[in-house]
Amino acid sequence: MSDKKQKLLQPLFTKENYLWMVIGAVIIIIGMLLMSGGKNQDPNTFDYKVVYSTTRVTVAPILIIAGLLVEVYAIFKKSKTS
Repeated sequence: MSDKKQKLLQPLFTKENYLWMVIGAVIIIIGMLLMSGGKNQDPNTFDYKVVYSTTRVTVAPILIIAGLLVEVYAIFKKSKTS
């Protein structure tokens, strides 16, 4: 009976899970910052290269998706002791 209680009282996530969650959050934040950066020198003109740069359109979304995948991994990762 005490083994059953002890098994029930174990935390859901370990330190390693939380570490992976923080890593995933940092990757997502970097992707968001890359997506938001850049502005025109003259606000009256539209510069296609600044608004639709490769960093904003391709790299940033890939980083955000990678960060979300790391978060999913962190949630589903089992501890080595169980």
